[in-house]
Amino acid sequence: MTVNELKEKLQLTYLCGEGIAHEKEIEGCYCGDLLSWVMSRAESGNIWLTVMGNVNSIGVAVLADISCIILTENAALDEDAKKRAEENDVVILTSAKNSYQLASEISKII
Repeated sequence: MTVNELKEKLQLTYLCGEGIAHEKEIEGCYCGDLLSWVMSRAESGNIWLTVMGNVNSIGVAVLADISCIILTENAALDEDAKKRAEENDVVILTSAKNSYQLASEISKII
């Protein structure tokens, strides 16, 4: 499944990366907000559910080769983070749901 297909099924909203989301394949899901923990445990191709919308989260997504970041609970994306995400082809979406709710839905479709 691609990020774009997931976006459609879960009615998510793009914050950036919409043009490349059809190319990004999903291989699993990881939830977490402690950046060093995510960096050492998330796997390539994972969706990352977090409330961390800062520039450091973009660096972690790039290092861990994340398929996309989904900011849960309508967490904000910093302008610097958005710019860095666009420069590094990181897809970011948002949802009003919390990480547990979203992860539960994701587990049923991927």
